[in-house]
Order: sequence, then C-alpha cells, then structure tokens
Amino acid sequence: MDTNFHTHTTRCNHAYGKEREYVERAIESGLKILGFSDHTPYIFPKGYYSNFRMRPNEIDSYVDTVLDLKREYARDIEIRLGLEVEYYPAYFDRLLDFLEPYPIEYMLLGQHFVGNEIGMHYCGAETKDPEILKQYCRQSIEGLKTGKFFYFAHPDLIYFTGDEKLYRSEMRKMCEEIKELDIPIEVNLLGIAGKRNYPKESFWQIAGKVGNRVVIGADAHDPARVYQEKEIRAAELLIKAYGLKYEPDYGKKGIGADEAGCVKDQRRYA
Repeated sequence: MDTNFHTHTTRCNHAYGKEREYVERAIESGLKILGFSDHTPYIFPKGYYSNFRMRPNEIDSYVDTVLDLKREYARDIEIRLGLEVEYYPAYFDRLLDFLEPYPIEYMLLGQHFVGNEIGMHYCGAETKDPEILKQYCRQSIEGLKTGKFFYFAHPDLIYFTGDEKLYRSEMRKMCEEIKELDIPIEVNLLGIAGKRNYPKESFWQIAGKVGNRVVIGADAHDPARVYQEKEIRAAELLIKAYGLKYEPDYGKKGIGADEAGCVKDQRRYA
C-alpha cells in the first residue's frame, strides 16, 4: 500500500491532528500519494446542519490548506484534493454547483444515510428493515451512475442484521452493477481497526465472486491512522482469502476526467 485517498481533517468534527501531521506520517510510512477527502459540506435547507461534516464556509480554508501543502511537499509526496460525499438526490446538483469554483480532484462516495439524510436512517446503525437495505443499494448505484465518483468507500457500511439470504441477494446485484460501471470499491482500514460491522466477510466473498475492482483506504481520522501495518496486513489477508482484484496502482497515473467527472482546471491555483 503506497497510496491513500481517504483522509480527513478536524473540520468534520470527529477527526484529530493538523493536516501537516497527516502528510508527515504519510512520508515517514513511504506513501507515494496522500489524498485528503474530508466530509463534504452540503447545501441543506435553512435550519439544518449535519454535525459530522465541514460547514460550507470552511471549504475555502480546506482547499487553501491542502493546496499549500501540495506545493510545499511536492518533492516528497503527491498530495491530492478530494472530498467524501454522500449521494443525496434532492441536494446533489446544488452541491456540485457550490463546488464548481474549487479545484476538487476527486470525490469518494461514502453513503452514510439513505434518502436525503434529514430524518432518515444512518447506515452504520443496526437495522433489520429490508427496505433500508434495498434503498441503500439503489441509492449507492444511482450515485455511482452520475460519473462523479472516483471509488466507493466502505461499500459494506450498511449494518443490516436481518435476513442473510436477502442481504446476499441485494449485495450481489449491487456488486454486479458496480462492476458494470467499472468503479473500484474500498476495503476500509478504519472498520478493521475499530472492529466495526465492516469489512463484512460475506460482502467481500460476493465481491470476489463477482470480480469487483478493489482498493484499500485508510479512512484516517488522526495522523497515526494514515498508515497502520496491522490493519493493512488484515486487509491484504481478506483480499487474498476471497480472490479480490486488488489494484494498488489505482490513481497513481493521475485522476483524469474519465476517472472522476468533478476534476477542475487547477491552473489558477498554481
């Protein structure tokens, strides 16, 4: 593992450390590419704010900080500017309009809620409701079909403890559609470190049989988590166990418009 495109900052209200510390840890660990992908601001109706993401008025400081580090450490490591984004149909176009002036290089799909978040189910909370499972799968595919996402972060985040046969059926359909779209899915190291409900073995067994492309993402919320040997080894064992199509070079050759439709012209930021 010498790239990590899944890194957060304190702006999301649940991460720690300075951006420079994440960069220094990445360099010490031998990473070639470090991508910052903090939780995107979202333009919700007036009066609503989700407390696990940066506010819209923080995007300028986020962009400026990452671009400053990109220039400062250009001889030591490639730094990429990204965001982790949910696909909320009611607000997604407004978000893209809001982000238009900024040189965002890529977006990761991280579907933390179904629906449009407000008053809806958090996907990391346990549920046995078949409709929530189905909606998670449908909405994730709809988001990926926009062509705006670099890869699908923690695709097995949905914490479904109902009918396992239904889970396997829905996840197989989702994995097959993702394969058709030719978008990688992420083995998430934070899930491994925190012993969360993901990575879920049965999901990755399905992904292996379907033949999905796979990447590893640190999902780092503190500098020490940018690179952790123990979790990386566990991810590699999972990849090997299920014959997953691991692509460690994904993104190394640059993030072009064919890979992430949100790429901006960065000349004015040079």
